[in-house]
Amino acid sequence: MKHTSAPRYRRILIKLSGEALGGISGIGICPEAVHDIARQIAAVRRRGVQVVIVVGGGNIFRGLSGSERGLERATGDYMGMLATVINALALQDALEKMGVPTRVQSAITMHQIAEPFIRRRAVRHLEKDRVVIFGGGTGNPYFSTDTAAALRANEIGAEVILKATKVDGIYDSDPKKNPKAKRFTQITYQEALSRRLQVMDTTAFSLCQDNQMPIIVFDLFKPGNLDRVVRGEKVGTLVTR
Repeated sequence: MKHTSAPRYRRILIKLSGEALGGISGIGICPEAVHDIARQIAAVRRRGVQVVIVVGGGNIFRGLSGSERGLERATGDYMGMLATVINALALQDALEKMGVPTRVQSAITMHQIAEPFIRRRAVRHLEKDRVVIFGGGTGNPYFSTDTAAALRANEIGAEVILKATKVDGIYDSDPKKNPKAKRFTQITYQEALSRRLQVMDTTAFSLCQDNQMPIIVFDLFKPGNLDRVVRGEKVGTLVTR
């Protein structure tokens, strides 16, 4: 059953960190955290919103930190990409248990558990009211899942990237260290770059800026926030031109 109030966005890409699936500790997979995220996604889908998700793998393995401990960088990045597929499968399982048809597409081919990433097929899934989860990052080392999110959002024609975090937006300084830190409700790409605000890594951010892909950074862990963002309420921080 779909809600009657019209959403602000019709096709969204949600960028989830791996830590979001790890619950309070941010490590491993917390079934309660995965269930809560799936419930929020199911709610916005009932509004008729087409949903794609890019999920990170930092709760299981982070390639960059592996390379800092002596692991070859490309190998570490591939291990991190495999971790994102594990997270994608966990989220798919939670969504389908709620009756939400879901497809996982992986940039690294693994036919037994996921479809290969095919843009036209992903769009067709969306048109058939299925949620699509992209695992495997971009399929290439040296690129983050932020970059995968920016790339996929542009490829499938998303209207916005919703960067789900544990913070309620972008601040001019670290709100944990500075109690007087100011939160932006809206900021331009150029201002975010000049202030060196870490919205996404520079490759991902440049891709969004070049293609005028808006980004909303918001707190996923405040109940109902995802639904509020989709309805167009001023939640978090909007990055736009």
